Amino acid sequence: MPAHIAGTLHATPAPVWLPYPDDVNALLPSLWSDNVTKTDDGVLTIAGRSVTELAAEYGTPTLIMDAADFRSRAQAYASTFANAFSAEKGLAGADVYYAGKAFLCTAVARWVHEAGLGLDTCSLGEMMVARTAGVPGDRVGLHGNNKSVAELEYALDYGVGRIFVDSLDEIDRLDTIAGARGVLAPVMLRVTVGVEAHTHDFIATAHEDQKFGLSLADGTAARAAQKVADSAHLRLDGLHSHIGSQIFDISGFQVAAARVLGFRAEVMAEHGIDLPEVDLGGGFGIRYTSQDTPIPVAEMATELAAVVAKECRGLGTNVPRISIEPGRAIVSPAVFTLYEVGTVKQVSTDSGIRTYVAVDGGMSDNIRTALYDADYSCTLANRASSAEPAIVRVVGKHCESGDIIVRDEYMGADVTAGDLVAVPSTGAYCRPLASNYNHIPRPGVLAVDADRVEWIVLPEDHSQMFATDPGMADGGPSSR
Repeated sequence: MPAHIAGTLHATPAPVWLPYPDDVNALLPSLWSDNVTKTDDGVLTIAGRSVTELAAEYGTPTLIMDAADFRSRAQAYASTFANAFSAEKGLAGADVYYAGKAFLCTAVARWVHEAGLGLDTCSLGEMMVARTAGVPGDRVGLHGNNKSVAELEYALDYGVGRIFVDSLDEIDRLDTIAGARGVLAPVMLRVTVGVEAHTHDFIATAHEDQKFGLSLADGTAARAAQKVADSAHLRLDGLHSHIGSQIFDISGFQVAAARVLGFRAEVMAEHGIDLPEVDLGGGFGIRYTSQDTPIPVAEMATELAAVVAKECRGLGTNVPRISIEPGRAIVSPAVFTLYEVGTVKQVSTDSGIRTYVAVDGGMSDNIRTALYDADYSCTLANRASSAEPAIVRVVGKHCESGDIIVRDEYMGADVTAGDLVAVPSTGAYCRPLASNYNHIPRPGVLAVDADRVEWIVLPEDHSQMFATDPGMADGGPSSR
C-alpha cells in the first residue's frame, strides 16, 4: 500500500478519508518537484538518488533541493511572461525578478541570473550575496520599509536598477545620499492600493493598516511622487504594488493593476513625465497540500496582460513595461525537508486517538505552521507501509506545544522510530526564517542534480552556533 496521501486533512470528529492511489507516483507531481518519485518499495528518490542514501551520507534534518526543477521553473516564468507581454501583442514586455527573501544563497542568485531573471533584495546582506554571485547591479532591486543609510549607500555604489521607496522619510534620506555621491537614484514608489488579499493577515500587504507602502487613499503616494519629481537627485522610474502572499484569486491582482495604472496616468499628467515601468509584485500561491488550487502561471500572465492593455487603452496612456516578483512560486516546490522520526506517541483526545510523530527538526527549521497557520503535507519516505492509514501529527523536538510541522496527515499506522519523513514545498521562508531555538544548529540546504550533489548552504555545527557567545569562545565542551 503506497505511503503517500493526497494532502493535509484537518482531523475532525468525523474526518473524510481519502483512498490510497493505486499508482505510487500518481500524486507526486502536484506536490513535489519534477524529479521526485517513489520506487516500488516506497523509497522517495530525487534525480535518481534515494533519500535513504542521502540521509546516511548528509544527515537529517536537511532541506533537499531539486536543482534542475528550480532552474526550469525560473526559466518558465521568464519565458511565459515575456511571451504574454510581447511587442507582438501590443505590450511593452515584462521582466521577472526573483524575490530573494524567499530563499537566497550565492548558488540560487547565480541560477536566477543565468535563467534571465532579475533579483529583488531587501537588506544589505541580500545585496552582498547578489553581488558576490555576479548579478549585475542593474538587475537588482532593493526593497524595505526602513532602509538604513548603509543599505542605501551600498545600493547606489552597487548600481542597483530599482530602489523601492516606501516612505516620505526615505525620499529625503535617499535624496541626500544620492546628492552627496553626485548620482541619480532610480526610484520606484511602492504604493498601497487598498486591496484586501484573501490570505493570512501577516502576509497581506496592500490594505491600509499595515507598515508597507505609500497610500493612494490618503494622498501620501501623490505627495511622494511630487517630492521625487522635484528632486535633482532622484529619477522616478515607475510604481510598485504588492498585495500579499500565497494568493489563489486573480481578481486581487487585477484590481491592484487597474489602480496602479490609474495613479500612473495621474502622475504622468500632473508632472509631465513618463513612468516607463509598473511592478505588480508577487505573492502567487502554490500547492502545499492537495487542497490548494494555485493559478497556473500561463493564466496569470495572460490575465495580467489583458488588464494592463485594457486599462491603458481606457486611460489613453502608453503601455508600461511590467515586472513581477515571484519567490515562493519558484523555489518552494523545488525543495522538501527530510527528517528522521525519533518517537511515536498516541494520545487520547475528545475525538479519539491522535498519533504524534516527533522528528529531529521542528520550528527551528520551519516556523511557518506556528507563525502563519500554514498547512503542509508529508510522506513516509524510506519504505512502503502495508498498515492501515492513521491520521498523524508531525511535530518537532522543541520545548513548545506549538512546535508542529504537519498538523494532520495520513500515514501508515506502523510509522516508527528511525523512519524518514519528507515534507514537500519547504523551499520558501523555511531556511531564511530558521533559528537556533533551544540552541539547535540550523540545517543545511542540499542541491541534488542527476550528476551532482552539493551543499549550497552548509549545515551549522555547535561551534559555529556558539561563535557569538563570548563565554563559549572555544566552542564549549565536546558534544561527543
